[in-house]
Amino acid sequence: MTDQRVNSPRTGATASVTAKKASPAVYRRRRFVVFVGVLVVAVVLVLLAGFAWPGFWRAEATPEPVPTVTVTAPVPTPTVKAMDRSGDETAFQKALPSAVLQLALGSLAEAKEPKGEGALEAWNAEYSDGDAAEVAVVAGQWASPDEAATGAAAWTSAAGEAERTGDVKVGKEVVGQYAFVPAKGGTTVVVWQNGTAVLQATGPTDLMEDFYTAFPL
Repeated sequence: MTDQRVNSPRTGATASVTAKKASPAVYRRRRFVVFVGVLVVAVVLVLLAGFAWPGFWRAEATPEPVPTVTVTAPVPTPTVKAMDRSGDETAFQKALPSAVLQLALGSLAEAKEPKGEGALEAWNAEYSDGDAAEVAVVAGQWASPDEAATGAAAWTSAAGEAERTGDVKVGKEVVGQYAFVPAKGGTTVVVWQNGTAVLQATGPTDLMEDFYTAFPL
């Protein structure tokens, strides 16, 4: 009788093994390693560029602009006392200041003709610092700006040839003209119009720009 055997299926090491997929944690670690590697390469390239090209650091690091600091000196004030002004004064007189910068008003008297010719009123004022700086002011008021402009032109012409001229402005409105006229002995005459008022100031050349700018009329 023939012996018939049935072969059993093979098991154990010869059986097929199914591969497992990597977990999300493994993928995160791999991405982190790649990122660190790229970062290290970039740093190395920057360092190499810095040593190879001396101007590289200056090109990469642009210095912040240094802010401009403006120092404003305090406005000078008189060291001498201004004249007493307790008496009666016209509105135009009261508009004339008792002090301009370091100069104090020392005298105020009515101007005589022909300096105030055509003016409703005109005054002579003397400003001084009690030492060497003195400025003589003539102030006149006319009935209209046109008449005042004529008076200003006459005062400027009498002073001499203007070195420079320009507009007198109150805000953005032009209210007259100014003129700087060189005079003898290191002095300068400034004539300016402000509406119906005209003023002429004579004093040291190095002081007159500031005096004119600070004068309130």
